[in-house]
Amino acid sequence: MTDEPHGSGGAVEPTHGPGPTTRRRQLALGLRTLRKAAGLTAEGAGELAGMSKATVSRYETSKGNVRWNQVDQLCRVYDAPDEERLALVELAKTSKATDGWWVPRVSSMPSALGMLIALENEAARIRQFTSSVVPGLLQTSGYARAINATPGYGLPQAQVEEFLDTRMLRQALLDQDHSPQYRVILDESVLRRNVGGPAVMAEQLDVLLKRGSSPKISIQVLPFGNGAYSAALTGFMILGAQDPSYDVIYTENTGGSLFLEQEEERQVASVSFDYLSTEALSTESSAELIAEARKKHLQA
Repeated sequence: MTDEPHGSGGAVEPTHGPGPTTRRRQLALGLRTLRKAAGLTAEGAGELAGMSKATVSRYETSKGNVRWNQVDQLCRVYDAPDEERLALVELAKTSKATDGWWVPRVSSMPSALGMLIALENEAARIRQFTSSVVPGLLQTSGYARAINATPGYGLPQAQVEEFLDTRMLRQALLDQDHSPQYRVILDESVLRRNVGGPAVMAEQLDVLLKRGSSPKISIQVLPFGNGAYSAALTGFMILGAQDPSYDVIYTENTGGSLFLEQEEERQVASVSFDYLSTEALSTESSAELIAEARKKHLQA
């Protein structure tokens, strides 16, 4: 799991309040709930509100720009109480991100990457399991460059530096005052796999040791001797909101990237992560294994 989206899929919130992406998702849920309670289809609601079915559907799936006056009109069509209508209109007015570092870059990013970065920056906590490579939030520039050179992941040379710059800017999240709690579980193969050569791996494992000593970051290793269950799992990331009902599961495969937000999907991911955490080594023992793997790479 490179957590650098290369496709798109269907579809938190910081300690200092909900961000624009979370507000837009709250708006989408509110509008969808009101429409269904009114017994209307998206097409029927659009006709009554003077807008297209596509616009109604776009608002209900958190996609594209939001116009507060159209949200107001939909709420009136649905006979929403004034208090609820005004609350949804306020969500619409504040659902556009304008101050994130990534906003000026969105037009040149895959849409899934823009969504992932926004969710990361609004998360109160992030839990991640990876069975293939070091997570993007913890990768060194050398390691990320080597991953990019892997067949199937390569970018045109003109885009490589932009890719690396974006990857490094994402990592600044972990050094902010309001950084999320970040729990990572790595399969032991991530430590053993030679990516970029001994020097690159030694530098990368040094970063894992350093990051793992932070009070808001924990890194556990799932050793080869434990957790056969992990063999059946692809990497996944749980981007946690203050309200768990707005948690999002991010995963990717060769076909693209997916954002999952159904209750059953959140439950499966949470249970899986908790199970893997109990099977993995403690953070202290994990650090010892990382240090031992670093030594082995340098001896190779």
